[in-house]
Amino acid sequence: MPANSSSKNTGAGDYTIGAPANRVDGPLKVQGKARYAAENQFDTKPLIAWQLGAPVASGTLTHIDTTRAEQQTGVHMVITHHNAPAQLPFGEPEDKGRFMQSRALLNDTRIRYAGFPIALVVADTLEQARYAASLIDFDIDADEVDLLEEPKEATVVPEDIDGGYDADASVGDTDQALKQAQSRLDVRYTTPSQVSAAMEPHATIASYDGTTLQVHTSIQILSAAVQCIATTFKLEPDTIEIQSPYVGGGFGSKLGIHNDAILACMATLLLKKPVKMVMTRRQVFHNAPHRGHSTQFMSLGADNQGGLKAVQHHSFMPMARDYAFAEGSGVAARINYQAPAIDSQHRVKVVDSPMIDSVRAPGDAIGSLTFESAIDELAHQLGLDPLTFRQQNLALEHPITGADFSTNNLRECLDKGAASFGWHTRKKQQRGSKKTGFGVAVGMRMNIIVPAAASVSINQHGALTVDTDMTDIGTGTYTILSQIVADYFALPVSQVTVNLGNSRAPASCGSGGSFGASSCGTAVLNACEGLAASLCELAGVAMGTEQLNIEGDNLVLGEGQTRQQHALSTLLSQQDNGTLSVTGEVAPDEGNENYAQYSSAAHFAEVEVDTVTGEVRVLRQHGAFSAGRILNYKTAGSQLKGGMIWGTSYALFEDLQQDKRDGSFINCDFAEYHFAVNRDIGELTIEFIEEPDYKACKLGSKGIGELGITGAGAAIANAVFDATGVRVRDFPITPDKVMLQL
Repeated sequence: MPANSSSKNTGAGDYTIGAPANRVDGPLKVQGKARYAAENQFDTKPLIAWQLGAPVASGTLTHIDTTRAEQQTGVHMVITHHNAPAQLPFGEPEDKGRFMQSRALLNDTRIRYAGFPIALVVADTLEQARYAASLIDFDIDADEVDLLEEPKEATVVPEDIDGGYDADASVGDTDQALKQAQSRLDVRYTTPSQVSAAMEPHATIASYDGTTLQVHTSIQILSAAVQCIATTFKLEPDTIEIQSPYVGGGFGSKLGIHNDAILACMATLLLKKPVKMVMTRRQVFHNAPHRGHSTQFMSLGADNQGGLKAVQHHSFMPMARDYAFAEGSGVAARINYQAPAIDSQHRVKVVDSPMIDSVRAPGDAIGSLTFESAIDELAHQLGLDPLTFRQQNLALEHPITGADFSTNNLRECLDKGAASFGWHTRKKQQRGSKKTGFGVAVGMRMNIIVPAAASVSINQHGALTVDTDMTDIGTGTYTILSQIVADYFALPVSQVTVNLGNSRAPASCGSGGSFGASSCGTAVLNACEGLAASLCELAGVAMGTEQLNIEGDNLVLGEGQTRQQHALSTLLSQQDNGTLSVTGEVAPDEGNENYAQYSSAAHFAEVEVDTVTGEVRVLRQHGAFSAGRILNYKTAGSQLKGGMIWGTSYALFEDLQQDKRDGSFINCDFAEYHFAVNRDIGELTIEFIEEPDYKACKLGSKGIGELGITGAGAAIANAVFDATGVRVRDFPITPDKVMLQL
């Protein structure tokens, strides 16, 4: 592997599990030596590819003439459906799953969405390719664009929703319970389309020598990416090598392979020269996944003492054509609170749209935004403190299935978070036209284990190396895996090297869904245990009878009078290259299914609202989180704070707007797609309620990456209401919507 796809820390410090250790890949990143997808080079300078996108969202390409483009200086090839390599039709085979199905492009004349590629120009320079693309003549017989404009149009019951949930789930008779409720709330909330907006645009550089297709791309799950490319181009997976050691943000948009990779691979397969394809920001908005807009109807019923009696949540969202992804925006209604009657339903409409897929905390981000706002409404309607109302209705077991939680510290999150935030001593203030308000919300995020593998090797000098195709999307994977190995063998982290992001390494779960650290980390721990057992066997000692450490180039067993020291050079003399390697694996087992597994959060916010302008300023946010054993307090804290910031962004700013005439996105750049920046964020604090959960995994950890966003936006929305009495039910909460109700 290239030197920059490994991370090794040469400094001192505490790198035991849980320690707030600095990132081992930090020095490479601050020196600019961590090489991202588009920065890679092959022996030959790459050609540059530029895609020409369709200006309409649906229709048929009836004519295309590339003659003038092909005649331009520097142009090597113009690829259309006439000369593209053979590909399996888009979306096939259906049973492969969405990340491994064909992503065929330029394979027929059908237009799938606005911006859909209809030609690819490959030239010496970006300027040459872009100019040549402007000279291509084409005609499209446009069809009427089919979008989701009214929730009643969404009538399709998806086979399942993201996370493996059933589309519908219920317990009790909700209609009857609502009729009998002493207090009832019926509300309609909407959330807009949103995008991941990762700092690193989607980019790929690919090279094919006639035998092996080498691909540098920004991707979250490598093993699925290999299969996707193999499926698309009808290649054998072992002829494809993908490298993605550093990912500059993904947030779901890079879980699967997208247009940049397919087009770069297509060009190099034809030209047998390296080809680079980097999407512009505007191209990313159309050619990479986004979150679909939602309409959510909620009916809540309670008695006069504040006991929840009925929860009904019906969600309506679009689904991209030929791409089976449905978002579980109603899942929060199934798990946060206990009620005798619960009804959660999801309906979709298939539309002419760019790909709709996972965006950070799919389902939970927008579901908690609306559901926790509705819960707040009911608490105020009952005249109860919204914190107290939540506390007295928390679920003691899974509200739908009745299964026990492996652990559930949501009450502790609320109690301790409220104390730290000062909820019970809060005082609303007014300064001129500005009023302050306070809000609270909860969040629960599922925890799962996904099959993963990793190898751990040791050489005669006591240096340990981890190899796995796991990725680091900025979350701290290099650091956490280093800590697991250093902690297990009680050695300095300077003796540990972690190699990530190479598809030729053991296949891991990849990064996403808050499953990466626990799944891959457990595989690494299992590999450490296997390596220790093998070393003990070589030393003639039964594993488990003695304490085992690596000290320099020696294996040390026991301590005091039982201490034994074995030279690694002697133990490993018969191994290939003097190195011993063991692969560890992890997969869900029956024990994982016996319990409801969730991480939990309580969010608190204080805002200031200008009643003259409608501007909302977040003064402070506090989050209390429980996610099992914390593997690294510093990287975990960074993840949670980032999620809380994104919650602010969802509540107040983000709104991807679509032109209903042609299906294109209107504000598809960072000038017009607004999100939170530094000046929008106030004081940000967090705390952990740590309880290792060994029912979840051997490490005792649970997912944390998406927990920070789950509930954060609702706390801000509820604080806006507390300050002004304004309840905005169509997110985001922009000044015009606030002023409309003042």
